[in-house]
Parts: sequence; C-alpha cells; structure tokens
Amino acid sequence: MSLIFIFFLLSHFTLFTSPSPINSNNSNVIILTPNKTLSSQNQTFELCFLNLQNQNQQQPSYYLVIRFTSLPSPNIIWVANRNKPISSLSGSSLQLTQTGQLVLLTQNAVVLWQTKTNFNTNNKSSTTILQPKLLENGNFILVNNHNGVVLWQSFDEPTDTWLPGMNLTRVHNLLSWKTLTNPSNGFYSLRLKPPNYGQFELVFNETVSYWSTGNWTGGSFSDVPEMMIPYLYRFDFKDAFLPTASFGFSERTMDNGVRPPTMFRVEPFGQIRQYTWSNQAGSWNMFWSRPESICSVRGVCGKFGVCTGEMSRVCECVKGFVAVDGGGWGSGDYSEGCWRGERVCDENDGFEDLGAVRFGFGNVSTFTAKSKSLCESGCLGSCDCVGLSFDEKNGFCKNYFGSLFDFQNLTALESGRGDGNVLYVRVPGGRGEGKIKRLSGNVLSGVIIGCVLFLVLGVVVVTLVVLIKRKRLKKENDNEFDPILNLKLFSYKELQLATRGFSEKVGHGGFGTVFKGELSDSTVVAVKRLERPGGGEKEFRAEISTIGNIHHVNLMRLRGFCSENAHRLLVYEYMPNGALSAYLRKDGPCLSWDVRFRVAIGTAKGIAYLHEECRSCIIHCDIKPENILLDGDFTANVSDFGLAKLIGRDFSRVLATMRGTWGYVAPEWISGVEITTKADVYSYGMTLLELISGRRNVEAPPSSGDRKSGCETEEKWFFPPWAAQLIIEDNMAAVVDKKLGNVYNIEEVKRVAMVAVWCIQDDEAMRPTMGTVVKMLEGLVEVPLPPPPKLLQALVAGESFHGVKADSSNAVSTVDSSSGYDNMEVSAADSESCIGDVFSES
Repeated sequence: MSLIFIFFLLSHFTLFTSPSPINSNNSNVIILTPNKTLSSQNQTFELCFLNLQNQNQQQPSYYLVIRFTSLPSPNIIWVANRNKPISSLSGSSLQLTQTGQLVLLTQNAVVLWQTKTNFNTNNKSSTTILQPKLLENGNFILVNNHNGVVLWQSFDEPTDTWLPGMNLTRVHNLLSWKTLTNPSNGFYSLRLKPPNYGQFELVFNETVSYWSTGNWTGGSFSDVPEMMIPYLYRFDFKDAFLPTASFGFSERTMDNGVRPPTMFRVEPFGQIRQYTWSNQAGSWNMFWSRPESICSVRGVCGKFGVCTGEMSRVCECVKGFVAVDGGGWGSGDYSEGCWRGERVCDENDGFEDLGAVRFGFGNVSTFTAKSKSLCESGCLGSCDCVGLSFDEKNGFCKNYFGSLFDFQNLTALESGRGDGNVLYVRVPGGRGEGKIKRLSGNVLSGVIIGCVLFLVLGVVVVTLVVLIKRKRLKKENDNEFDPILNLKLFSYKELQLATRGFSEKVGHGGFGTVFKGELSDSTVVAVKRLERPGGGEKEFRAEISTIGNIHHVNLMRLRGFCSENAHRLLVYEYMPNGALSAYLRKDGPCLSWDVRFRVAIGTAKGIAYLHEECRSCIIHCDIKPENILLDGDFTANVSDFGLAKLIGRDFSRVLATMRGTWGYVAPEWISGVEITTKADVYSYGMTLLELISGRRNVEAPPSSGDRKSGCETEEKWFFPPWAAQLIIEDNMAAVVDKKLGNVYNIEEVKRVAMVAVWCIQDDEAMRPTMGTVVKMLEGLVEVPLPPPPKLLQALVAGESFHGVKADSSNAVSTVDSSSGYDNMEVSAADSESCIGDVFSES
C-alpha cells in the first residue's frame, strides 16, 4: 500500500516540489517523466527533459538536463545523457532502482544513463530511505535521509559548466559541448594539469594543451591576476600540488544582499568564459574569457580553416577550399575543416598567400632553391604537397605535406622580416578542370559580341574611375586632410616605408603593435597596426570616431589612418617618453614628484574633457598607466580609445560588455549593470595610487627578504586596499614612493592620495566627477577625509584572499606576519635620480 502511495505522490508532484523519500527495498520508482519537472526550493533550477534538436537533424533529440529555470541561454548547466539523446519521449523516465541507482530508461528499458552508486540492500535496507533532491546551487543529489549521507551528486559528474560550490579535481574535469546546440562530448576540456596538479589547463582532444593558469601561489594562479580582485568570488584550493588536489569557488554577496547567478563554461570553440547574470540588462554578462583570442585555440577551424575571430562566423576556408561538413559549419562545428572538393591536384594549381602565420603541419621537406618559382615547382610535383614557404635570403624552401591547420597571425616582432615565414597554401588552379568543349558558331559569335560589349563597358568604367581619382587627388593636394575628421588617409605603402617595414617596435597592446615611424616631411609618428582577428574593425572604428575631431593638450592626437584592404593602421603623434607604466616598475626610471603631480592633473583634465566638454559624452573604459603617454615635456596624454563608448547628453548610463583591464575595472561594471562616467573615475583612482607609490596594483607584497626556497612564483597581492587604509590613517610616508626620498610636497601628496580613495569608492554615487577631481587636485575645492571603501573593509577584516589582514601594531600585515611595510626593501634610488624638476619644500 505504501508503494502505491509513493507512486501517487511522484506522479503528481509539481515543479515546486521534490520527490518523496523512497524506500530502496522496493522495486524501481519513477522519479521524473517527460511531462514533469523537478525544481529547487526557490525555483532557481529545474531538472527536466529538453529537446535540443538543431536544424540539420531529422528527428528530435531529448536530453535530461538541469537548467536555470527562468534565464535565457546559456542556461543549461548539466546534461545526463549527453552522448545518447532520446528520439522519442514516449515511455521514457528517470527511475531509482532498488540498489540505489538513478537510471534514465527508454520505453524499451534501454539504459541511456545511470549513476555509479550501488547501495547495499542487505540487512539495514528496510530502514534506509533515499531521496533525490535538486538543491538551490544547481546540484542534483541522492541523499540518505536516515543519516544525511549524499550517495551521489551531479557536481561529481560535471559536464561543461562550473558553478559555485562545485570542486574540480584530478578526476572531475569540464568537457565542452560538441556545438552550441549539441551537448555530446566536444574537443575541449579544463583540467588540473598532471602530474603536479598545481594549475589548470585547457586541452584540445585530450592531448594538446593551449592555455594554462600558471601555478598556484597561495592566493591566486600566477597567470590569472584577475583573481586578486575579489569582487565576486572566494577561491579555495585544497591539497594543491598533490593528486588529491581539489579547487572550488564560492560567490560573494552583493551590497543589496543578492548573489547574482554566475558560472564558468568551457565553450564548444575552446574558450573558458565567465558569465554573471545582470538583472538590469536582462542578459548574461560575459566579462572574462581565456584564451583572450579565439584564434589562439588549438584545432578550432580544423584542416585548411582560417580563424576570423568573428563570433558570427569563427572560421572560413582557404581560398579554393570548401567545408568538409557544411551542416556542421552552419551549427558552429568547424572541427572537420576544409578540403579541395572533388577537384584533383595538377600542375595548374596556384598558391594562396596567407602572410606571416604560425601553423601546424604533418610533414615537411626542406631544401635549397634558387627562386620561389623553383620552390613552387617542387611542391606542384607531388599531390601530397599542400603548401610551402620560401626564404629569399638563404634560399631555403620548405614543402609541407599532409595537411595544414591552426593558422595564427604573427606580429613583425615574432616573425622577423624575412619572407621565409610567409605561408603559401596550394589551392586549385583555374585550368585543368576538364576538357574544353567545342563551341558552335552561333555560341562563338555570341561570346565574341559579348566580349566586345564588355570591353567597351570596361573602358568606360575605367575612364570614369580615372577621372574620379584625379579629382580626388586634386582635392587632396588642395587639402590633404579629410574635411570631416581632419585626418589624413595614408596608404599602406606609405606607412610601410615610414616604419621601415615595421621594424622598430615601441609598444604592444590588446589590439595591436605600435611602431615608430618617420613621415616624408620628417615628422616622427607612432603607427599602431591592429592585429586582432578580423582586423580589429570595431576597435579601429571606435578609435577614429572617438578622437578624430577631438583636440586637447592631454589627449593623444590622431594624425591619420589607413584602411586599405584588410590593413587597419592608426597614426599618432609620437610620445618620446613612453607610457607612464614604464616608470612604475621597481627597476624602472623614477619621476620626480613635480612631474607626477602634473601627470595626475593633466590626466584628470583629459578625462574630464571627454566626459563633460565634448559634444557627446565619451567614456574611455580603459584608463590605466599603459594608456597614459608622456611627451617630450612629460605632459600626460590619454590614449587608446579602442574601447571607448559614446553616449548622448540626454543619457547618463550605457550598457557595455565588461571590457577594460582587471585591476582598474569598477565593481558595478563587473556586476553587469549599466555604467556611467564614474567607471572611468574608478580606474583613474587606481592609477593615482600607482602614481603616488611607484608600484603596480597587483604585485609581490612587502617582504623582509626571507623567501622560501624552491618556489617557482611569488605570492601576489592587491595593493590599493592596503594603500587606502594607510591614507585614511594619514600615514602618507608609508604609501609614497621610497625612490622620492623626502623630496615631495606633503600637502600635494595628501591631496592626491585622498582624491584617489574618493575615486575608488564602491558606491559610484560617492565618487566625484572628473571635473570635481581637477578642482580638488588644483586646490580649488577642499578634499574631505574619505570613508573606507566597503571592499577595503572586507579585505582588512580577513574576509578576502590570502595575504591581507588586520594587524594592530602596523595597520596591516602581509602574507608573512613577521614582515610589514616598514621593512620593505625597495630598489635604491636617490631623489636626485628622479626625472623632472626636483621640488624642494619651502
């Protein structure tokens, strides 16, 4: 009778309830049927059957999944039968066996998925009650209600998604979906790297590692400095560097007491991405991914596929090739790559220039040849040869056999200037594709007449083009600058000559490499060549539209640009003293306080101009020392507007995907809300702290020199909260750069330091505008004592990452409790060695 009652409950539970406890002595009990769902207590997650049929499939594909109940894609966090879809739900069900196993069965009792649990039914089985539950964290568990022991949980069998509370171990990895709509096993996995298990790595096809976090340093992974900024997560790594290693994370509560949904996912195209739900935007906010460029992922485009970097179409085939799996490419699966089609190779094949690229290949044959044509002849002599490279300097010819894959563009610095690194892929030629058919007289006459008409039309078109071009050239001679943007349009050849073949690299940013050049009128310029996949078109257009018509002494001047074919280049004034970041290294040159103070005010004026004086308000979105350049007089110039956002004067906020640089990004941006100009104010405040202290905001902590031997990497810590605490306590001497000695104006230091703390307040409403910041720095507005940022309070209370905690004797202590700021060793430099006019206190 009890069994009948249990069946009645299970067949009628709604999406608001969990199944009733089940006695494991009885026969199989149905937990879930296709027309039902099992929800967590607050309906955050649900367990249900879902059809993931894509357009190329003829029949449905049902899966048992856990997903966010009311959020849009990506919302599926776990799939049971990922490699065995159900074609028909009729009679299918999730059941609990009398041995304590969860099984997914079809109508014909075929097992599509089952847990590895094996509950002992002997002796005590009659008193043991089992109950499946879906928890509020998304974990589906089978629990023994008698003793509370969890017999099985979905967190121990993760698919592609990593949630708070889930631990990854040596045996628990993440494995991507095959495509965005096909949850079967993909090619990319995130795992603890064997044999030491002290870092994570992304792996292609279970064998090829293409990205790693770097070793665990006690508070973060060495190559993931973003972990040092604890806005969202707390991380826990147990038994690091041991086979029993286990790593997990938990979510911090926001100021309003809410924890927004968040997750990490290994995507079908090989990136790991972090998502946080934004209620205000009504969408998922993706603000961190690695590798940063999708084109750095191994195998993403398959053989003879070229990565474009555009998410609308990640890959394209080499010219003359077609997709092996056209349907797969349509659904986002590019792994099968491209092929020549049915066209057989012959001596009429040609070669497609892919430029300087890094790539993978099967076999290679190297020999010397007197010319590139002889190198090509060698390749054309074998149908197995698929490409070549030729170095004209030494005559080395390389013929590649088998297949080519993983094409990645190289910068001039990486590839050198020889043509030997240019890859030529063998492509089908225009001849030899079949015998020429004999044409009839009428057809031949028609062809001749058509050719004549086409020739006449061509002459007319060419004449018009020449006339238009002459008119344009005449206009350029009268005024060589564009009348709308006041920018010169350069040809690629001009800039190639100006930079001597892009030979002198002076910098490298997220969107390209910067080279020093000299124009025909002897003007020295900086040429930025955008090198992101797809030419960085969005950043290129943003830069031109943002600063094309802006002129301010503290904003980098754009002189012109090149938009020729696939080339995207920007030409700026040359800044001989480089970026501010160069002066913030311990072993770098030192700026005098006078110069630092002028840089602080100049940078503030430049940002204030963008916010308050332009026709459209401009949010820079990436204020940091690398983007503050110094001219010959050490005047600050705000640069790099590739991430800038323009908003009308009638609007105060703009919704933007989290970009910028970790360590300078405002908390509200990370939480996914619409940003204001106060996001730049926050970044500016972080930069001010670095300017005062002469150090970066994430670096090794103060040390007494007592290092543990055998450590590969140093512990890193987040500097701004530590500095802000001392500033509020009026301990300026502990914060100011030791290389300055005592040669600085203490009142100016206090003013700049307190402005910095005001700028990094967690609540954006408490941050001053940049216009007010300028007045504060110039002494026109009094700077009151700022309150401690809430993040700071959490950090010094010991609620944050390892390494910063309260200490009654010395304000704060560092990783080693015996070492503090007072005994920190800084690379020695007298104040007289600092660059700029030395300010003497009166």
